[in-house]
Amino acid sequence: MTNFCTPVLYSPKFKNKWPGVWIKPVYHSIWVCLFLSNAFAVSAQKQTAIYSGIPWFDNNGNTVSAHGANIVKENDRYYLFGERHEDGTNAFAGFNCYSSKNLCNWKFESIALPVQQSGKLGPNRLGERVKVMRCPATGEYIMYMHADTLGYKDQFTGYAVAKNITGPYTFKGPLLFNGNPIKKWDMGTFQDKDGSGYVLLHGGDIYKLNDDYKSISEQVNKAFEKGFESPAIFKKDSLYYFLGADLTGWERNDNYYFTATSLKGPWTKRGFFAPQGTLTWNSQTTFVLPIEGTKETTFMFMGDRWSFPKQASAATYVWQPLIVSGYNISLPEFKEAWAINLSTGVVSTAGIKGNEIKATDTPINYSGNWQSDTLAVKSSNEKGASFSFTVKGTQVGIFGLARPDGGYAGITIRNSKGKTILRSSIDMYSKYPTVLLKFLSPVFKKDSYTVTVTVSGERWWWKEKSGRLSGSKGDVVSVEKIVVLNRNL
Repeated sequence: MTNFCTPVLYSPKFKNKWPGVWIKPVYHSIWVCLFLSNAFAVSAQKQTAIYSGIPWFDNNGNTVSAHGANIVKENDRYYLFGERHEDGTNAFAGFNCYSSKNLCNWKFESIALPVQQSGKLGPNRLGERVKVMRCPATGEYIMYMHADTLGYKDQFTGYAVAKNITGPYTFKGPLLFNGNPIKKWDMGTFQDKDGSGYVLLHGGDIYKLNDDYKSISEQVNKAFEKGFESPAIFKKDSLYYFLGADLTGWERNDNYYFTATSLKGPWTKRGFFAPQGTLTWNSQTTFVLPIEGTKETTFMFMGDRWSFPKQASAATYVWQPLIVSGYNISLPEFKEAWAINLSTGVVSTAGIKGNEIKATDTPINYSGNWQSDTLAVKSSNEKGASFSFTVKGTQVGIFGLARPDGGYAGITIRNSKGKTILRSSIDMYSKYPTVLLKFLSPVFKKDSYTVTVTVSGERWWWKEKSGRLSGSKGDVVSVEKIVVLNRNL
């Protein structure tokens, strides 16, 4: 039995490969695990911790697709709203709604707002950064979003309404201020303790909503920072915290924050809230969820790891408990797995133990050109190269190395009868080399499973508005070890 936080030692050969690139001094294990078909969907709901940087699976066994998201608590359930994506395109595919009682296991509720037949949220348009709030005055649920063309030439903040939290939502068009739409892209929302609702725009604009949440009564704060997209605000005691990111497309950067005692400002810049160089643990801010317990209130940072062109299958989520103390907020370390007692609000680190198979052990069969990059890691950038292994258990993981030239890996899993129960993909890209949790399977019936991981010959990329390409420099897939677990169903 092995603790999953075993350090990985990097060889001088690895350090020389990316001279000057920051390598995290505290090493984390990385898991790449199985996603099973609907035959095992019920077992996907056995998770007891929040995992960052891996695909999640809903009650139907499908990948949770909810980026640019927020969460609304209603009675004893948490409702997650986010962008629904399809691989290979950035076109609007609808906004999804999921629900959960523990923030770990998600039930698919609905496509809360589907693609419209035509118009501003019709085919070949953009719909991003969806946020939902319940209007205290009317009891309606109001959904807000950034709507645009695929080329980002017709941006505005739109809204939709519904009587039930899960929808269906009816799109109403642009949100108006003095009779005109707000012509900006990245947006967010904030609901204060008194029930007042606000829309946040990139740069730091804050607009107060009218009592019905369907139009704007005033602009309470004007833009004060160049760029500053993916805006999110939360409040503790009498202090407001305003989080956002630099303009780097979908590439990760060191996100930063401001504080003020009033939404009208003045706002004081406080700097980064994750260690510089971690690129906010490879994520971009989308929302901060206060979880109020009897002992503590935990503020959960919600971030996205974008992964174009595989936004549906390979983009993941980074949810971490913020440390909040006076003017300071921080994410000092990356928690691969953590749990929260929703009654008390107390956070704990989640531990997982299992039997290990190292990358150099004979149970792993390699096909194609694989090289030893470090003391423990084998890697390949040869399209079609693969490795496979057969294990018995209820849950399985693969550890690997995320790196500046990391690419996509295709995963196929077959059961003891030879039936394919999964085809999926994972993203091995990180702007700096680091070993991180990448994929975790549901708990499934004990059986013999054969897993094949194949180098796809594809990579994460994005063309910024300036025309500059960002993303991975290669197609490398790495493996460090496999972990086999046995859990009760």
